[in-house]
Amino acid sequence: MKKNKTAHQKSLTKRILGYAVITFSSLFMASIMLTLPLRWLDPFTTTFIIQESFADKKIILLDWEPYENMAKTLPMAIIASEDQKFPDHFGFDFDSLYKALTENRKQTRGASTISQQLVKNLYLWPGRSLLRKGLEAYFTILIEVFLPKRRILEIYLNVVEFAPGVYGVGAASRELFSRSPAHIGAYQAALLAAVLPNPKRMSATAPSSYVLNRAAQIQNAVRSLGGVAYLKNL
Repeated sequence: MKKNKTAHQKSLTKRILGYAVITFSSLFMASIMLTLPLRWLDPFTTTFIIQESFADKKIILLDWEPYENMAKTLPMAIIASEDQKFPDHFGFDFDSLYKALTENRKQTRGASTISQQLVKNLYLWPGRSLLRKGLEAYFTILIEVFLPKRRILEIYLNVVEFAPGVYGVGAASRELFSRSPAHIGAYQAALLAAVLPNPKRMSATAPSSYVLNRAAQIQNAVRSLGGVAYLKNL
């Protein structure tokens, strides 16, 4: 009787392990299918856009613009503002993360890289839960493995929100400045980058004193990095 019970337990354990392996393998393959095709295919939407379209029922503007057609002031301003170590890290800026955790500041310093922010916009939801952070870290590693840096930057520039319901530099350039992304100047690019922390409350076309000061800081950072020549590292 005991032998039968032991054999049954072993069989049940094997089945559970088998189901677990199949489940994790399926999830792993699904995550690859969500990331690897982005090397060649443009995403047609993001979870942030889907959430906003259902919550606010707004008209979502998303006008895809190839990297080659953008004035290089745009990607340069974004890098100077958001992630100055972007060409060199593997998805995570541990120095900035350490400073964010150890500095005594009233407002927490942002430490997310462009790669992490892209993952959040593409696949996840707003929030700070451990589950979301874990998924963000996992997908960040995947896109860093499968996508070149320039492609990561191109997708980010096309899906991030610059004004309420206005996503991507294509729509932002045309809606906010009435010009194509190819003709955005350095100051306008700095204004767009300056509002990224909260584009629903900050405006690139009616900038507050904070946005104006931030745009000036971004322009100084661009010059310190060597201007658009910095993009040759991508």
